[in-house]
Amino acid sequence: MVTKTSTVKNMTKKQIKTFFERLRDQRPNPTTELNFSTPFELLVAVTLSAQATDVSVNKATDKLFPIANTPETILGLGVEGLKQYIRTIGLYNSKAENVIKTCQILIERHNSQVPNNRADLEALPGVGRKTANVVLNTAFGHPTMAVDTHIFRLGNRTGLAVGKNVLEVEHRLVKVIPKEFMVDAHHWLILHGRYCCIARKPKCAECVVSDVCNWPERFEFGAARAIPVNNI
Repeated sequence: MVTKTSTVKNMTKKQIKTFFERLRDQRPNPTTELNFSTPFELLVAVTLSAQATDVSVNKATDKLFPIANTPETILGLGVEGLKQYIRTIGLYNSKAENVIKTCQILIERHNSQVPNNRADLEALPGVGRKTANVVLNTAFGHPTMAVDTHIFRLGNRTGLAVGKNVLEVEHRLVKVIPKEFMVDAHHWLILHGRYCCIARKPKCAECVVSDVCNWPERFEFGAARAIPVNNI
């Protein structure tokens, strides 16, 4: 459920600062829930995670990575060999082909290293803007914003970043989030959207930022009315 953008006011700068201070206090060291130990493992995991849960990807890569976790070793498995490890993940046929092609490109063009720039990442099979943003942010510390369904919903619902599509929301987030929060903002938002600001029954009564949220319906889900939102 995404609130209509016309009914939600954009957060003020003060609200946004308070919003991220609270999320930082709640999770001082946020990170992805995908299991990885190298940029290459992260690239593979994020590629596999499209239209799949992190839990399902972790179950597959926990078996795959001890056997093959470099471009050379995964390429050695071949498409059919790789499928045996990831067949429980949605769209595993096309994902296996993309990962194998990616391994070939990394070996041939990038000395088996994951590129540290958007253009080269997005040139890899199966790697779009969101995947590139995740890798750049999580593996290399770039202040990028990967907008998934959770962040898109949260941005529109709270008034943090109102937009009609993921690109509008991404651009708005990058514009309004203070620099001090930007590197970790993606993780704070996705975790908050995944576990608190959920789609059908958001946990507003437990939310640490309900008093700076502009969603008109938050009170119906337990947000305290006594908090002076207009004074923030």
